[in-house]
Amino acid sequence: MGRAQFAPGDFLDAARSLAAEHGPAAVTVDAVTRRLDAPKGSFYYRFASRDLLLGELWLATVLAYQEGFVAAIEAGDGLAAALHMPAWVRRNREAARLLLLYSRHDFVQGKWPAALKRGVADQAQRFMASLERFAHSAFGGSDADAVRRAQFVLADVPMAAIRPHLQRRESPPPLVDELIRATYHAIVGGGAAPQTASSSSIASTRSG
Repeated sequence: MGRAQFAPGDFLDAARSLAAEHGPAAVTVDAVTRRLDAPKGSFYYRFASRDLLLGELWLATVLAYQEGFVAAIEAGDGLAAALHMPAWVRRNREAARLLLLYSRHDFVQGKWPAALKRGVADQAQRFMASLERFAHSAFGGSDADAVRRAQFVLADVPMAAIRPHLQRRESPPPLVDELIRATYHAIVGGGAAPQTASSSSIASTRSG
């Protein structure tokens, strides 16, 4: 009866809620099955281990975020890619806490289950390809410095602006988008030396 009553997504949803509330360490087989009022046999019928559940949860969360990010890059809209993070966070607060307050190593310690290795490698490659594509378009090349600038403007800045709000369990306010947009224009629109964009260029971007 347990097999018919619970789907894999039920266990992933329960794990997501537990991790968002108390961190990945709180996601145990006992805690998940208690939350669902499910027998342990039902859990192990669908997941070989807690590590497999947590790994699949982390990967599913990354892929859900990445979909809109990659689509914006492929459409040639770097600003939309940078602003995708706050928009996605507002729609997916629980998942956002998992993705932006923890690393994948908080979900699975040591060696990843073999079934997840390919998916993890593929998503990492997809993200890097997006950074390289944007770097080539925005900075005229895809060398290490250009890719680092791309990562900073598309990922590091949005994350730094959003994390304090997630830590306080609140939705990112419009100011977050303003800061991301201003930084994007200061760096990407900064000509041949985007790394030296001045505070005055940020101020002019805001006023414009």
